[in-house]
Amino acid sequence: VQLQAFGGGLVQAGGSLRLSCAASGRTVRDYAMGWFRQAPGKEREFVAGINWSGRTTFYADSVKGRFTISRDNAKNTVYLQMNSLKPEDTAVYYCAARSMGMSPRHQSYGYWGQGTQVTVSS
Repeated sequence: VQLQAFGGGLVQAGGSLRLSCAASGRTVRDYAMGWFRQAPGKEREFVAGINWSGRTTFYADSVKGRFTISRDNAKNTVYLQMNSLKPEDTAVYYCAARSMGMSPRHQSYGYWGQGTQVTVSS
């Protein structure tokens, strides 16, 4: 499966963005999906995950209550709605697919999109 993430940009603190991850090659229904982010000089970190059906989600503590992951299998797309953004959310955001169940470990994901930059100004 090929993944393409888009929707990033520059936003002021407190603002919102919605990231999208479009899949091609195979149906995204076959995969659990995750969003990760990586800031300069830092390791890639888990943000949110969703199972194949969309019924189960989980989040990093740092984004819980502010971010929402969802998926539309009919459109082969996964979303990350980001509200109440903070400067510390600034990073390149990646979507990833995993053929087994959800996991916060980026090493366990076999398919990655190219990343989209999110910059939150204070």
